[in-house]
Amino acid sequence: MRFAIAVATILTACVLATPAGTAPGIRYGVQDDAWLTHGPGTLDGRLDELDRLGVDLVRFNLHWNTIEAVEGEPDWTASDDVLQGLRARGIAAVVGIVGTPRWANGRRPPNSAPRRAADVAAFARAAARRYRWVRDWLVWNEPNQRRWLTPTSPALYVARILNPAYAAIHSVNQRARVAGGVTAPRANLGGVSPVDWIRGMRRAGARLDVYAHHPHPARPSDSPFAGRGGCARCSTITMATLERLLREVRRAWGTGKRIWLTEYAYQTNPPDRIAGVSQARQARLLADAALRAYRAPRVDMLVHYLVRDEPTLARWQSGLYTFAGRPKPAARAYPLPLTVAGRSAGGAVLWGMVRPRTGPQPYRLQARKPGGGWSWLGPNRRTSAHGFLSRRVRLPRGTLVRVWSPRDEAFSLPVAV
Repeated sequence: MRFAIAVATILTACVLATPAGTAPGIRYGVQDDAWLTHGPGTLDGRLDELDRLGVDLVRFNLHWNTIEAVEGEPDWTASDDVLQGLRARGIAAVVGIVGTPRWANGRRPPNSAPRRAADVAAFARAAARRYRWVRDWLVWNEPNQRRWLTPTSPALYVARILNPAYAAIHSVNQRARVAGGVTAPRANLGGVSPVDWIRGMRRAGARLDVYAHHPHPARPSDSPFAGRGGCARCSTITMATLERLLREVRRAWGTGKRIWLTEYAYQTNPPDRIAGVSQARQARLLADAALRAYRAPRVDMLVHYLVRDEPTLARWQSGLYTFAGRPKPAARAYPLPLTVAGRSAGGAVLWGMVRPRTGPQPYRLQARKPGGGWSWLGPNRRTSAHGFLSRRVRLPRGTLVRVWSPRDEAFSLPVAV
């Protein structure tokens, strides 16, 4: 007798309504500039991989200090290849501007602030003109930390970088969405906490369409829903304390200001035995983070940091693939995330996505009781128009469930209900 009948399993076939305040149109993406520009194989091959992963968007930085190392002589070759390649595939680009050339900052390192707002504006205007199809822009990267901006001052950032870039981009593309802040989750030595940075930007008269933040976990044991820094007065803002970000942005710019989470990831062990989680846990947390962002009001974007691990342990090991190119479980979880979202009417609520392609996607659930084999739970269903699925199931404790995507001929990683 089939498993579903043998254990008197009841599958509730309804798709649960979207919770109030969530963003059903939230977009998910990746960032890995080094892999995109210099990774193994061809650029076409790397773009094929992004298609397979089902990303909605790719965050990509324009390093002003590299592109215009000589004043008035920009070299756009590398960024042209990537951004035109993304455009040809129909993958949206979220383009950042970061790094000051030596001629613009008094012969100092790229994290030194430009001396003149007009120089930032000129580069931002040129970038917006060259990439007129790009709508989403980020101004700088983690300026609240000294390694990315010095002096580390929200007032200086607003006056000399953000506001000039905002005006310049909008002068070219009135439909552009320009995100400011782009803050790290903590101050680090000599930096400014994201809470104080937001408040300082507000006092300085910041102009922005969106606030961007990087809610990385404070420690490997944190989850997207719980972790250190959860107190009401903490100035660090991680995914676990996302409500603090929502509250501070609302106080600074009102209830209508949207939020992008433009960098987020867990490193893995192996290879990082200090800051890493297991590869299996990374995959589970990836799905949990997608759900956390989906539920958060006014959050429109979540970007996973790195497709491939970086080559040295001193850098990031949060890729979906190892540096040698071997897929981690996260490479399977990213296109088909699945997690238990809670309980309702005596059953477990499953939440997930079928990311590749656009529009409603067919899918089917499969379950395996402890010690048994896999059995189908009902016929094919369809996701929402954005690829989301939400199903309530009543199953014995310890049962594993996974999603099958017939168009991809692939299963998600299983989750226990």
